[in-house]
Formats: sequence, C-alpha cells, structure tokens
Amino acid sequence: MRIATANQMRGMDGTAIEEIGIPSTDLMERAAAGFARAALELCGKRSRQERAEGRGAAQEGEKEAGPLRAAVFCGQGNNGGDGVAAARLLVEQGFLVRAFLVGRRERMTPDCRTMEERLLAAGGILEDFRPEEEEQRIWSQAADVILDAIFGIGLNAEVRGAARTAIQWMNESPAPVVSADIASGVEADTGRILGTAVRATATVTFTCPKAGHFVGKGALYAGKVRVHDIGIPGEVRETWLQTPLRYRADQTPIQEEETGERASCVTLEALTLREAAKLLPERPEDGHKGTFGKVYVLGGSVGLSGAPLLASQAAVRSGSGLVYVGVPSQIYGIVAGKSLETMPYPLACDQEGRLIMESLWSISNRAEHCDAVLMGPGMGRSREVERLVGKLLLRLRQPLVLDADALYAIRNRRELLRERASRGWVTVLTPHDGEFAYLGGELSQQQRLLEARRFAREYGCILVLKGHGTLIADPGGRTFVNITGNCGMAKGGSGDVLAGMMVSFLGQGMKPLLAAALAVWMHGRAGDLCAGEKTVYAMSPGDMVESLPRVFGELLD
Repeated sequence: MRIATANQMRGMDGTAIEEIGIPSTDLMERAAAGFARAALELCGKRSRQERAEGRGAAQEGEKEAGPLRAAVFCGQGNNGGDGVAAARLLVEQGFLVRAFLVGRRERMTPDCRTMEERLLAAGGILEDFRPEEEEQRIWSQAADVILDAIFGIGLNAEVRGAARTAIQWMNESPAPVVSADIASGVEADTGRILGTAVRATATVTFTCPKAGHFVGKGALYAGKVRVHDIGIPGEVRETWLQTPLRYRADQTPIQEEETGERASCVTLEALTLREAAKLLPERPEDGHKGTFGKVYVLGGSVGLSGAPLLASQAAVRSGSGLVYVGVPSQIYGIVAGKSLETMPYPLACDQEGRLIMESLWSISNRAEHCDAVLMGPGMGRSREVERLVGKLLLRLRQPLVLDADALYAIRNRRELLRERASRGWVTVLTPHDGEFAYLGGELSQQQRLLEARRFAREYGCILVLKGHGTLIADPGGRTFVNITGNCGMAKGGSGDVLAGMMVSFLGQGMKPLLAAALAVWMHGRAGDLCAGEKTVYAMSPGDMVESLPRVFGELLD
C-alpha cells in the first residue's frame, strides 16, 4: 500500500482537475460522501439511550431521543469544503446539524463557498465559530457525532486561536470524532503534532493514506483509518507516487523539477496482508534443510541466556533450515538444555560470561558456511565485545543483522557500516529510539521518518527503527512503515524474536529491505493474535514465537 506526501496529493488533485477535466466540486462531493458515511457508521455504534444520556435529555425508561445530532467543524479551505458538503448530506439524512466555520469567511475557497450555497439550499447553515459562546460549546459537546474538517493535509504551522479552542472542544466531547483526510493539528508528512490535535475515533483519508496516519504521534491521533476513493484515475496516482524526491540540508524533501537534478525515488509504503503474502520466500517441494537457509545467531551472556534462545527459536519458526547458536561457554549448558531444533556450541568468554577475542576464529569459521548472521541478542557490554564485533563486521560477508548489544558495540565506530556498504555487504540495524540516539540519530524534532531515511542513506544500511509504527528504510529512500502490533509487545525479548525472524528471511534469500519489512509485519501480526488471546498484559515474547504458525497460515490461505 503506497503512502502519499502532501505535495503528491496536491499534484494528483491538480492533474485530475486541470488535465483530466474532473470538476473540483465533484471530487469534493465524493470526499464528503465517504466522510458522511463514516459519521453515520459511528452513530450506528451508539444506542439511542446512550446518546440521550450523553446529552442529558432522556428520562428513566425513555427510548426515543429525537433526531441524531452532528457538529461539523469546518476550516476556510477545501478540507472545510469537505466538511460543509458532509454537513449537507447529514441534513438530507435527517440529522440535526450545526456546521461551524473555524476561520475567516472572506478567505473561504471558491469550492468551499459552493458547498455553503448547497448547504443553505438544503436547509442548513454554516455559522461562524465563536469560542466565547458557551451555547455553541454545550451543543457541540452534546452531539452524537463530531466531524473534524478544519485543516486537512496542508497544515505546517502550530495551531493557534479559534482553531485551538475548537480542537479542545472536540477532544473534551464524549461523542466519537471522525476527521477528514487527517486529524486537524497533525502534520501530514511527519506525524508531528503542531501544538495540539484532534484525537479522532476514525479518519477518512482520500485517494491514498498519508505518513502522518502511521508515524510519529500522529499515529496515536488517527483512530481507525479508512482510505476513500474519490475518483482520481489510477494512472494519475501512479505518476505522482513515482515522482522522484531529493532532500534539502534540513532533510525536507524537494521535487526534482525545482532543481533540474536527477533524484532517486523516495517512497513510503505499508504492507497489507495480501502484499505480505506475496513476499513469502519460495518453498520448493524438493528442497532440503540446506535449501532453506543456514543462519547463525551470536549472543548471550550470564543472566541473558534467553535472548539467543528466543531469536533462534523465532528463526526456526520462520522457516530456516539450519540454525546455529554461538554462546559463551558459561551459559552453553543452559542454552543447550533448551535447544531441540537448533545447534548451539560454546565460545571462549571472560569470567563474567561475555565473549572475548579468542572466540573470533571459531565464530568466523562457523559463520563462513552460513547464509546470514545475527549478532547482539543478550551479548552484554565490554571492551572485548566491542573489539570482537568490530572485527566481525569487516570479516563477515554475509547479510548481517545487528541487534541490541551489537548496536552498542559500534556506537563509536559507525564508519564500519560505511566500509561494509562500500564492499557491497548487507547490514541491517534494529535500534529502538534509545539505541538510535547513541548511534547518532536525532529524534528531538519528532522527524522519525526523515531521520530514519537520513541514517540509512548516510551509512548504507537497512535501518529498522523500532517503536509505534516501526520504520524500515534502505539507502535509496524506499521506506516501509509497519501497521501491525500493539503495546503488549513492549516486553523484554520481543526484539530478539524480531531479529531472529529477520535473519531467517535473509538466510532464505529474500532481498534485505523486503526481508526486514516482512519480518516486522509478521512480528506485529503475531503480537496482535497474542493480544486477542492472552491480552496485552499477559502475552509474552514466547507466545509470539508460538503464534507464528498461525500468521503463516493466514498468509498462505
């Protein structure tokens, strides 16, 4: 599923109107139809008694509470026009509607004015929003549904004044809120909250989803996202989605035509179940264990023996033919006693049970015969570990996944990543925000997407920036944002499971970016299945490993 930038969406609309000849008001009417339909559906999920109690109008035992009420907050631009048109459609459905203009009437766009005329003809009115008016606040708070159409995807400055008050009213209301295109206050291309934002129950976005629905804090404000087709031809969408982008010094994207220079195509995508199913590595019927990838998991230390175990078990469950596990000799007995399907072996370590340089030859010799290597789960931290990881980065030609303590080991030697890239070797990094910070990532400006792309490009690696809406970026700018998973996965060991899945898919010959994206999607889906069965409180990383067969079953169905 391709995700569009605000500029790309403006380009699609412009081409459809100016070159294809689709009237702009027709596009607006189609957008309003999807917007109003979502409001109707949200109302249908609340009983009449609940609605009556919500506005304090019902007496005990009363069943009827009069017509449904909708409060529609409209901006002065075309997003506001979508709201005004939706208000008219709800009037025609028998709703009692009050539409409020949050903006200056003299600045209304021509299409917004046209929709106001149609609302008036249907018996409705677009009244000025008055923040000081208590009656407006009380009425909107008692509505059965609220429609947010203040800003849309064009917002790029902090929300102030009357708009800020309107958003506050919407967030204070017990009624469900549906936003048009994107929750007002969310920056479409980054997911940043520009001062304040609507906490939507649902968002109806038009033609394509936007980054702000899935990345940054915007993902927490979107509610359930639905993509509504407003009739822009497929060829127009594809042309604009393939528009090459390059970056300014501040990491903001610019269009190729602004400079005349050739630029790589920077894209943002999110996997759906159907798309994930197409990525599964082939499984020849006459294959053998060597056909399906030999992978090597290197990690563990005293007190952290579970990490390599979880990673190796996830690799087995993800289809690897052979899984080797290298661990310090002090924990070998623990790991071996719990390894039935994997092949652990002991390595030289110090008195604290951490790997030392003496293990270099043994690790290199074993890894030489593997198709992909994972380093880091539970490895621990020491100067010897840092030296060992540095040496291995320049010895191992295989696709390499660096996780957990292996990331810490290279925090001051990031030039090794560039060296591997210059040799054409694949490196995948899997940091969470804290790890990303000591690797040199800068997230203080809430620019996760741009910063992930910058890092991947600068160091020539595949970056998997874990968190809510995990990002997977390659050096060329192609990026995936994950839309599966839940807060129950935020437990020690979850990242080890993901790393094991990732090295498994790499070992089975998948392209690095797609291997990482598929592993993240399936990991999140396994977490969703666990949450449904065991709740987000009680689920564990081990449960996610055991849920992988069900995830594969869904993809193969």
